[in-house]
Amino acid sequence: MSDSRIVIKSAEFLKSAANFRHWPEHALPEAAFAGRSNVGKSSLINCLLNRKKLVRTSSTPGRTQLLNFFTVNDALCFVDLPGYGFAKAPAKVRDGWKVMVEEYLSGRRILKTVVLILDIRRDPGPEDLSLLKKLRDLELEVIPVATKMDKLKRSARASRLKELQSGLNNLAPRPIPFSAETREGKELVWKALLQCLEPGSRESSSSDADPEPQA
Repeated sequence: MSDSRIVIKSAEFLKSAANFRHWPEHALPEAAFAGRSNVGKSSLINCLLNRKKLVRTSSTPGRTQLLNFFTVNDALCFVDLPGYGFAKAPAKVRDGWKVMVEEYLSGRRILKTVVLILDIRRDPGPEDLSLLKKLRDLELEVIPVATKMDKLKRSARASRLKELQSGLNNLAPRPIPFSAETREGKELVWKALLQCLEPGSRESSSSDADPEPQA
């Protein structure tokens, strides 16, 4: 399957969920998207799906407060996780987000990979590294993506990518450079996603089907 021929035939919001009781009951392989608040998570998902407003973007951090599920081509599911590191949210709310996300990461058998979104201009923070350690312990595939590449001069990109990778402390592979403005890196992200979503990429239960995404 060639990543250069990805055709998005359908991309639809499925539902929001606060805990496992509200997770969608389907067998589609899932890819979750995680990152700090205001890191460009919604813009990345919209770009991958060739949609402008499917996932809400906001200048106000912390707007995503539930797990939001989106079906793609009736063959896979994207899951938008609440952004972390939003200091202005009450501690009780932040703790609730953490419990909700950890429950999903630990208990969702059809979850195949987590896309960790990082701002190319900022070094990985404690929350990023904590999440990576959690994903390593769960033996989940990680796809790091460095967003907002268009904000840097081309002469500074290589060095920043190297610094970003070093800051990940060998907990993830080299980040994929990406820009929602120029669409740079879109095909590379899709290629990484499809590799992780292929049948057999992660052990699944007998009730978890792994239909291959349509391209």
